[in-house]
Amino acid sequence: MDYIRDIHHQAAEAGRPVFSIEFFPPKTEKGEVSLLNKTIPRLMNLKPDYCSVTYGAGGSTRDKTLLIVKEIQEKHGLTAMSHLTCVTATEADLRHYLDEARDAGIKNILALRGDPPAGTDEFRPTEGGFEYSYQLVELIRSCECFSIGVAGFPEGHIACQAGKHTDWKHLKSKADAGAEFVLTQLFFNNQDYFDFCDYVRNQVGVDIPICPGILPILSGQQIKRLTQLCGASIPDPMSAKLDALGDDDAAVTEYGIDYATQQCLELLDAHVPGLHFYCLNKAYSTTRVVENLGLNRS
Repeated sequence: MDYIRDIHHQAAEAGRPVFSIEFFPPKTEKGEVSLLNKTIPRLMNLKPDYCSVTYGAGGSTRDKTLLIVKEIQEKHGLTAMSHLTCVTATEADLRHYLDEARDAGIKNILALRGDPPAGTDEFRPTEGGFEYSYQLVELIRSCECFSIGVAGFPEGHIACQAGKHTDWKHLKSKADAGAEFVLTQLFFNNQDYFDFCDYVRNQVGVDIPICPGILPILSGQQIKRLTQLCGASIPDPMSAKLDALGDDDAAVTEYGIDYATQQCLELLDAHVPGLHFYCLNKAYSTTRVVENLGLNRS
């Protein structure tokens, strides 16, 4: 398996963007079977550069995350990255997880502070754990066997009351600690991404790859709920269109494919280092968008 830092370096030398996909561990056995036996094999036909697997709140999907990452690498021969958060974890817990990841052949970790556990309003560091994601990056870097990614927030992190520019400055501490690439939170206005990149590169001094996170909309109600949770905004024209389409999820899905395609075309024209797709464990929309863009190498 490859280090994602090397994947980015090789893609940049070849003059092409990196293409990656994100999955989450399903809550049910049926969902897990569907992900492993249907969704992932279909998306592997597109030959992405790598994929990532999320880590549930408070480590709730800890074992499933490792299982899915390990299976993707062993069964499909695709580099896979595990997410890791600071939530409800001591430094010893985190070190143990990293040991398990290394032993499973995992070479890439996305280091996140993490969202507060369900039922709590704000993040509280665990005694013996970490308060900030850069501290987790430092820990992972000390292992000397992982490539490290971090998150970026084009509209600012929802928990940063001081505003997006203050939040954007935090990316510098992550990069200085050893982060080698950034995956952004979903966004629908490309100008937010461009402003974010311009600021962190020219005002903050961050020079690692910053890959935009793309989510092809599947349902109007679903995307409204997701954006409320993460603090991303829905542009007024998109909101009006979703209201007009209502509960017609098939029509919303087609709209989401068209919107994501146009969004990605503009980003590719700006020579972004890669595109990271939040597929929501569904193959259809991401497949259509990637094929529309001509990124599939099947």
